[in-house]
Amino acid sequence: MNIKFNYKNGLLDYLYSTVSLLLIFCLLSFIEIFKNFDAALFGYKLLNDFFTAILMGLVFLPVFLLLQIISSKLGVVVVKILFCIIAIVQMALIGYSITTHLNLGADLLGYSFNDMYTTVTASLSISFLTFLPFIILPLFYIGIIRLLHFLGSKINYKIILLVLLIIGLLNLIIPGTKKPITQNKLNFLVSDIIRAKNDNANATDGNISFKKEFPLDENAEMNKDVLGSFFTINKEQSPNIVFIIIEGLGRDFTDDGEHSGFTPYLDSLTKKSIYWSNFVSNAGRTFGALPSLMGSLPFGENGFMELNPLPKHNSLISILKSNGYATNYYCGDESTFDRKSNFLEYNGIDKIIDINKFGPGYTMTKANSGGFSWGYPDAEIYKKTLSELKDNKQPRLDIIMTLTNHEPFDFPTKKEYLAKVEDILNTKTSSEKSKIKDYKDILACLLYTDHSLKDFMQAYSKRADYKNTIFVITGDHRLIPVPQKDNLSRFHVPFYIFSPLLKKTAIIKSISSHTDVTPSLVSFLTNNYNINKLKKTDWIAQGLDTVRQFRNVHNIALMRYKGSINDYIYKEYFYSDGTLFKIDENFNISETNDGIRETISNSFSNFKKLNSYLTTKDKITSTTSNFNKPAYEFTDAEMANIKKLTKGLDHDQIFFLARELAFKKERKSAKLLCNYILNDMPNYGDVRTLIGRILAWEGDYKNSEKELLEVINRTPFYGDSYLAVMDIYWWSGQNKKGIAIGKKALSNQINNPEIGFKLGQAYKRNRNLKDSKRIIDSLLILYPENKEYLNFKKNLKK
Repeated sequence: MNIKFNYKNGLLDYLYSTVSLLLIFCLLSFIEIFKNFDAALFGYKLLNDFFTAILMGLVFLPVFLLLQIISSKLGVVVVKILFCIIAIVQMALIGYSITTHLNLGADLLGYSFNDMYTTVTASLSISFLTFLPFIILPLFYIGIIRLLHFLGSKINYKIILLVLLIIGLLNLIIPGTKKPITQNKLNFLVSDIIRAKNDNANATDGNISFKKEFPLDENAEMNKDVLGSFFTINKEQSPNIVFIIIEGLGRDFTDDGEHSGFTPYLDSLTKKSIYWSNFVSNAGRTFGALPSLMGSLPFGENGFMELNPLPKHNSLISILKSNGYATNYYCGDESTFDRKSNFLEYNGIDKIIDINKFGPGYTMTKANSGGFSWGYPDAEIYKKTLSELKDNKQPRLDIIMTLTNHEPFDFPTKKEYLAKVEDILNTKTSSEKSKIKDYKDILACLLYTDHSLKDFMQAYSKRADYKNTIFVITGDHRLIPVPQKDNLSRFHVPFYIFSPLLKKTAIIKSISSHTDVTPSLVSFLTNNYNINKLKKTDWIAQGLDTVRQFRNVHNIALMRYKGSINDYIYKEYFYSDGTLFKIDENFNISETNDGIRETISNSFSNFKKLNSYLTTKDKITSTTSNFNKPAYEFTDAEMANIKKLTKGLDHDQIFFLARELAFKKERKSAKLLCNYILNDMPNYGDVRTLIGRILAWEGDYKNSEKELLEVINRTPFYGDSYLAVMDIYWWSGQNKKGIAIGKKALSNQINNPEIGFKLGQAYKRNRNLKDSKRIIDSLLILYPENKEYLNFKKNLKK
């Protein structure tokens, strides 16, 4: 049966719609690389665009034909709308790639909607121009279809089909089209998700078994102390350990790196420290820093901290806490992001200082046009840290994570640092300058970050305990927006161990990673100080290599982003996206066809299976410390109820539902939903306050007080928790406590007149009419017409 290609049966229109989508893909690819146009790269990208458009045409053809049976116009309209959406998604994916220099793939599955929203709003200044391309592109797509119809009489559809077929086949033949940089962004997204799902399925094969139930369990003595010889040891006084994890600090920007010159203080530490020049982070984003550095832990499917509940494990935090150390974490953003606080609390951290605990006297990074700010810049984080440090004899583990080297790359005194960037750029060659001149904001951030660190170290050196402190300084990963020379560069970070206790320094060229840090520190501390020796260890890595010359004795798996373990270092080889590279002593890579590929591939596959087994079967360790705090645990029936109630809802929507249920006196379900949220976001003040209020409504004032004071401890500048706890002190007749908590709220500069009013009421109930009158008079100065305040003052006179 012959099918006539004419406008009436719609097939010709479908062909034009597919060709128009192809032309949109090609146009977007041209825009993507226009600034640094490369003919060969553009050619590869066109082949992939052709292939993807043909694939789209074939996939949706049955849908189109089915709709044509229902209505001759319905199929055409639906396909045009569908292809418009596909074009918009492709444009958005290209925008993501231009910003991050990575194609969005399986990492999409590793982030919650809230995390993605936070990240995107931090990077964008929302305005009409932001949305303009999303309006223009569909109009342009429809315009191309109309143009093809106009030219239809001059175009032979058979030639179009033949051209599409030939170019589509070329995509399967030419090897260069398989590289991620050349792939169609939508094609990469779908194929990478499928790849990740297949990898996970293979790694979680139910038949996987190991010789030992707990494969990581080793005799602790197997982990040798490689650091002791560098230090002057006083066995009677355990040293403070201070971790400084610097956002975006890649090796390209320090020492003799490709974009060096913007971290003079860090560069000065190179010869004053034990310094590893060929060091790697185990993840390409911040989510991997704490589990790798603090616990030498596996990844799980989407990063260790995304596992819920967390598998049993030990860490430097829990081990040192069990040996009398005070353990503290400092950052300028929200510690619940990436579930960092869940990990820290599981390991018994004593104190978390984050965005919620800065208060007056600290300057937050300016919010963008959408009203979003990540939090406090580096200098403020260090200032807050110094203010919290206690002068006592208890040793400390302090973990500081900085923030400024992150979108939107803004901070106080930015103009001053931009001027310094110009001065440094003037010392560069024209070739060097051309590579980085478009990233002045980022380079200014690097200078600011470096200077803030210098000020912190100088201030710390005036403390009495400075001489007994070991500083561990590294980057969480390389800066993302500045183009990287290769995939290995993403993980290449500097690593310094600096201390007044050092009796010798070294520049070390052998390769190690973040997961090697805790094994070596634990071995060093347990072998040289009065710290209980471990019988067993359960690290994913073996410890730092201190051999000075270039070599690698580690097998290092790297998670580029959540959901993607695509990179692997094996001896002097780097295996990335299926391509094998040789690493030289300067940490440059070159593609190679050495006959070791199969060995490396098998080793990598074995790691993925081990990673899955350890995290899905809870087989990381057979012994844990006594300081682990388990998350809320739910029965199967409770989880079924939670899933039913929360389907399709984000955390904020679940909170509103819980509040609604509480008002309806369905309090058991409301508390269940609150605990479910707190599993992911333990600092969610509204949620904890709601639990406290529900307990108070139930007459359980003791536990209500406990819950609300926990809110104040976690978020001391959040006003509603003070109001709630003042209410329960009123209802339970504890007016002295009500006065104390009201005064605390005012001292924290909580600008809520209701707190002052409740404090005035508490004074009155406690028969302190003088202070009650003083409070109400101060409120009436601000709100002279408030009837409630006026009536209260009138009643004071009676």
